[in-house]
Amino acid sequence: MAADTTVTANVDYEAVIGLEVHSQLLTRSKMFCACGSGYQDAPPNTVVCSVCMGMPGVLPVVNERAVEIAIATGLALNCTISELTKFDRKNYPYPDLMKGYQISQYDQPVAYGGRLDFEVDGESSSVRITRVHLEEDVAKLLHRGDGRESYSLLDINRAGVPLMEIVSEPDMRSADEARAYLVALRSILRYIGASTANMEEGSFRCDANVSVRPRGSDALGSKVEVKNMNSFRSVHSAVEYEIARQARVKADGGTITQETRGWVEDRGVTVSQRSKEYASDYRYFPEPDLPPLAIGAGWVSRVRDGLPELPASRKARFVSDYGIASADAELLVSSKASADLLDAVVDASQAKGKARRKRARAAGNWINGELAALLNAEGAALEDKRVEPTHLAQLLDMVDSGALSTGMGRTVLEEMYNTGRDPRKIADEAGISQISDTDVVRAAVDQAVADNPQPVADYLGGKETALRFLVGQVMKATRGKANPQMASEMLRDKLESLR
Repeated sequence: MAADTTVTANVDYEAVIGLEVHSQLLTRSKMFCACGSGYQDAPPNTVVCSVCMGMPGVLPVVNERAVEIAIATGLALNCTISELTKFDRKNYPYPDLMKGYQISQYDQPVAYGGRLDFEVDGESSSVRITRVHLEEDVAKLLHRGDGRESYSLLDINRAGVPLMEIVSEPDMRSADEARAYLVALRSILRYIGASTANMEEGSFRCDANVSVRPRGSDALGSKVEVKNMNSFRSVHSAVEYEIARQARVKADGGTITQETRGWVEDRGVTVSQRSKEYASDYRYFPEPDLPPLAIGAGWVSRVRDGLPELPASRKARFVSDYGIASADAELLVSSKASADLLDAVVDASQAKGKARRKRARAAGNWINGELAALLNAEGAALEDKRVEPTHLAQLLDMVDSGALSTGMGRTVLEEMYNTGRDPRKIADEAGISQISDTDVVRAAVDQAVADNPQPVADYLGGKETALRFLVGQVMKATRGKANPQMASEMLRDKLESLR
């Protein structure tokens, strides 16, 4: 059961939050060796070599693609790119670090001094980016135990996988803002192809530095680093809990200990793990086996030219060019796949002017609505499903023309989603189509009026609900295939002619 986070003295304090995000990069090989980076499905200790196992005398070699991704991330986050960057040894003893040190970056990162702009509940927010730097991932400890004895196993496959760390300034003031920052950052990393950025799979990890101070003060209090959060919900809950805990301690006259605490999901609390290290504790010094790396202006320019349209720019275009509501556009651009699908559907329609804007809004509604519901039902991502833009454009054409009702369109979309087939073939084979032939619908209307004198009298007497009954009779006579709007309009005209 989650712990109570209500603090009566909360109004006297404000939170100060900074986030450190580690993201595994989408490279073919590891950070400093030729081993493949796709270790997730491999048997333990099989994607390894003498370099990532930390054998004596081996020499690391920098992964150029990882550096390029870090440059792209820095540019996307409005950072300055270092003309000269270097790697350092971060020294600390831990079983998952075979060498006894981690190759990381300290005082000369790839990028620094940036900014991420995003929205929190419709309000603009901006968080400064301290640095973007590269390092190697560590091995994975697997803890085992049956109650009588416990032990740990070491899987080295993950060791050496490229990691990019993005450190923010302590500019956030609430758990909502921290979560919105993470969502915006993940979206950017996915757009530029830097990472899968999946928290549940461990390719996007977040440590939160949290402190509280009297509201209105500029001083920074003792910070607590919170770890072990594997979802956006966990980050939000952990930060919210830690703010409340620290405010409660201060309200009771206590002091905050600078420490590392772990989030315990099933209890909804943070627990003390160890005292918080300072940079000097790691005894950083330049990595002697790797020379400094010069990042030329030409390289930066090529990376900048290769950047895609980023989420914020795309949202602005969807609002201005397509007339999509801001909230709907925000939802669409949160996934590059859904934004790409929208643009492709609009292009496939070959519509111009107002018709193009109308098609964009309709496509956005179907992508955010019916298609999102299908994806959510099976926990799937659009990137993993085959929904052809031309097929979705054809489906919208069929609905717009009256060949399919909205309900029929949903049925066809579900079959498209499951099979990837052409919507016209799906509708034809299933006998799903809407009758918009005026002669056929008019005959059904005449029959409904003739067969139901009492509802006709009720309507003529002022009972508007009688019209719905008569529309239902038309739909019944046509086995649900009549265009309901056409049937309603024809019925109203027929009944009015009887006055």
